[in-house]
Amino acid sequence: MGASDFDRAWELAEAIPGWLTRDQAHTLWDAALRLAPGDTIVEIGSHQGRSTVVLGTAARAVGARVVAVDAFVGWLGGASIRERFEANMAAAGLRDVVELVVGFSTRLRPGWDRPVAMLYVDGKHDYWTYTDDLRWSAYMPPGAEILVHDCYSSVGVTLGTLAKVLAGVRYTYLDRAGSLARFVLRRPSVTDRLRVLRELPWFTRNVLIKTLLYLRLRPAARLLGHHATHAPY
Repeated sequence: MGASDFDRAWELAEAIPGWLTRDQAHTLWDAALRLAPGDTIVEIGSHQGRSTVVLGTAARAVGARVVAVDAFVGWLGGASIRERFEANMAAAGLRDVVELVVGFSTRLRPGWDRPVAMLYVDGKHDYWTYTDDLRWSAYMPPGAEILVHDCYSSVGVTLGTLAKVLAGVRYTYLDRAGSLARFVLRRPSVTDRLRVLRELPWFTRNVLIKTLLYLRLRPAARLLGHHATHAPY
């Protein structure tokens, strides 16, 4: 799979509303391409399928599959979010690669019975849901990758990362593309933990920018280098 293959997948994904950036999509793409035939990716929080299209296209290339987990709460322009998701999977030709499991990840996890080779977490961003979603790693082998969106731009997710990664013994932080962080399932070293701490100034800046935007103080946000109208992600 070359750059042109990713470009085609991103062209389809970019047309779907969502917050995933091109660089973040490439991070997901590369992680999926490292999988083996028969592997399963679990995506928690699929929404309309922007990231699912990227994961599904890469998964097909290596013979893997994607399980999309979402409760699909809400409606968009008269159509349910689930309807939008299913239509987008059909348009991308991925219905044979992407399996939809409708429900809350925290309720589905205890009864799960299949191995997971890669986990992508972009569900509810509160501390309790996020840390519970990390528990899907119980179905993963050592060395497997876990990717988390909004990791350093959401208070709940960042607090969960500090508790379970910085102070934990199960996950090692590797790097990030914007707010999309990449972890691996292995015991962290001191150096690994320091990488988490080095991200805290960036997180603090994001929280400050979000606060300024909420207060409609966009000129102040621009002083911090943020020129978009939406919060950093």
